[in-house]
Amino acid sequence: MRLLPWSGPDGQRCYLSAGDDGGFLSRLADEMEEVQVSTGEEVLARATELLRDPGEPSADELRFCVHRLCEALRDALRIVESRGGQAG
Repeated sequence: MRLLPWSGPDGQRCYLSAGDDGGFLSRLADEMEEVQVSTGEEVLARATELLRDPGEPSADELRFCVHRLCEALRDALRIVESRGGQAG
């Protein structure tokens, strides 16, 4: 069973039968994972810029940044788990 990179309506995990390699949902999951990784890279770059800025970031800026970093990390850990890694 493959863990999909999205949750069900009630936040439950969604799985795809391992026999569906190359099918529509499998390709969609691959594309979604690529988007999630790309977004994580963008969020990391923006967070790095925020920390390098000589001015003091506001509490709202930091909160927003931390929220997005948490989302990106959650996505990355789900991808690792989906691909047979040790996350989770």
